[in-house]
Amino acid sequence: MVKIGYARVSSKNQKLDRQLEALQDCEKIFSDKLSGASLNREGLNQLLAFIREGDIVVVLELDRLGRNNIELTDTMNKIQQAGATLEVLTLPTTKGIEDENLRRLINNLMIELYKYQAENERQKIRERQQQGIEIAKRNGKFKGRKPRFTLNDPHLLHAIQLHVEEDYSIKEIERLTKIPENTFRRYLKKYLDQKKD
Repeated sequence: MVKIGYARVSSKNQKLDRQLEALQDCEKIFSDKLSGASLNREGLNQLLAFIREGDIVVVLELDRLGRNNIELTDTMNKIQQAGATLEVLTLPTTKGIEDENLRRLINNLMIELYKYQAENERQKIRERQQQGIEIAKRNGKFKGRKPRFTLNDPHLLHAIQLHVEEDYSIKEIERLTKIPENTFRRYLKKYLDQKKD
């Protein structure tokens, strides 16, 4: 059984010192200096390739492994598939539990509770933001996000021309103009509605 640490900060300017100090009992430590949103984390990929059955992956905080439930679940599944377990130093510890199956079960339960709590908090933040927007709208103070295009934008008009006059599909237009399909559909509807008036 080997303890393997993983540390991550969001940019090259930030320091790993606090995490590395917390992981000093680990026999090997992998690290990354880039956003959790990035899928190409070399240190994490090396760790996942390195771990073996019975190993313990140690992180200071769960969000070092990823920024959302999908990423976290995917990474934890890879750790489990390798036969390793995860220890999060800011969560209650399973230290001293000799039975590996029991340790794995308690570990997984704690992590699922943490993920639920984190997702619940994100949902509350979204709800508070929406409430703030509604209040600002009622008071005439909410301007919303600046539109990506105006209806006379040459780039948009070219894309509409390709679709309406030259019969290009919306997928082809996305490939040629780099305007996302949903964005193009929205502006195309506005353009056609304006033409009707």
